[in-house]
Amino acid sequence: MRWLSLVVAAGLFGAVSVRAQDEAVRTEHARKTLEIYRAIVEVDTSKHTGNTPKVARYLADELVAAGFPRDDVEVVPSGDSAYLVARYRGDGSSGARPILFLGHMDVVEAYAEDWERPPFELTRDETYFYGRGTVDNKFGIAQLTSTFIRLKKDGFVPSRDLFLAFSGDEESGMTTTRILAHERPDLAEAEFALNSDAGGGDLDKSGRAVTYNIQAAEKTFVTWEITVRNPGGHSSRPREDNAIYELADALKRIQAYRFPVRSSEMTRSYFRETGRKLGGELGQAMLRFAEDPTDEAAGERLAREPSYVGTTRTTCVATMLRAGHAENALPQSATATVNCRVFPGVPVADVESVLREVVSNEAVEFEMLGDPTESPISELRDDVVAAVSQAVHARYPDVKVIAYMESGGTDGMHFRKAGIPTWAASGIFMDPDEMYAHGLNERVPIEAFYDALDHWSIIIRALAGPEG
Repeated sequence: MRWLSLVVAAGLFGAVSVRAQDEAVRTEHARKTLEIYRAIVEVDTSKHTGNTPKVARYLADELVAAGFPRDDVEVVPSGDSAYLVARYRGDGSSGARPILFLGHMDVVEAYAEDWERPPFELTRDETYFYGRGTVDNKFGIAQLTSTFIRLKKDGFVPSRDLFLAFSGDEESGMTTTRILAHERPDLAEAEFALNSDAGGGDLDKSGRAVTYNIQAAEKTFVTWEITVRNPGGHSSRPREDNAIYELADALKRIQAYRFPVRSSEMTRSYFRETGRKLGGELGQAMLRFAEDPTDEAAGERLAREPSYVGTTRTTCVATMLRAGHAENALPQSATATVNCRVFPGVPVADVESVLREVVSNEAVEFEMLGDPTESPISELRDDVVAAVSQAVHARYPDVKVIAYMESGGTDGMHFRKAGIPTWAASGIFMDPDEMYAHGLNERVPIEAFYDALDHWSIIIRALAGPEG
């Protein structure tokens, strides 16, 4: 298969305009990271493919080839998916409990006919790597795996056990995530977890580093299917009531509604620091919001920014549709999927109540999908902040490291709920407006990829080195 056909990265690419990239690609660690990145991006691990176990086995083989005992590297099937656990044994000299390093191997679906480039081939231009998962989360998977390989080959012996814990269905049911968080006694012993699937640095439009953000909290992920039913009939005899039109009316009302502004000390601090660095109209709106979240103008300005609106309130959006059964028949039902990201502390039942009130149609049925997971905030701890700061300041010495709340959802929510403090601290720095995860033409700046090569090594040595 194509994902097994690996070649040396230097032979794949022509000259790159950025000198730092040319230098980095000559190092063994850079070549291995790119090799792993290419291999896993080029496997479609979306929900219905059953390919995630292939990626898990490939990563396991790479770790074993680097010197990890086969017994310490597990690929565990789970339905059509699988998860990977790899133990890096420490000497116990610190007396500290293990650290988990999290990521997920699956991706959201991508349809080649919609993309400008093939989604499951790692392509590039002068500036970006392109492909599904290049950000979410095969960037983190590749960087963490190659870092473990690098440290093992360097003869590094950690002062405590380290675990890779890679889930296989984070983008869908999170079944493997729940297993890792709740059904693995070895992982339950961890002191804390660091997640590669969120966090990272923000760059402004000029490429200047604004802040580095450690994810310490997440909104609650919850989805409803809303359905309108109708007796239907022949399309030649239209009736005044129509399931599709009624559903469309309901969705337009949801679209027009904005949940009340909410804030916490974490989100206000985030906007305060980001606004100071960002400047301009948007930065000023952040500063005004930080000082007074009831400032309507500031809230409205932030609501226009997809990168920041989720930090200011609960959001609900239609994501999928299905309706009708024949082109010449009136629809007997119409269903929309509405996905909500609920601000911490807001009960899910309250959100459903608001949506029902907004729709204002008792004939619209609401069905909640799955079991929403509410997770606590992981308060920052000094040793983790110091280690992450060391890695960040090696690249951007003056950047402020701050905590933030994720508007999306990650595996971290389940580990937090299981009692394991979890922070996300990706090595990536990029413009948040170029974050196309889950969307078309997902991409990562090439410079960001190479600049992140030392990120996890620095953090691990700080937290689990001889003096960690």
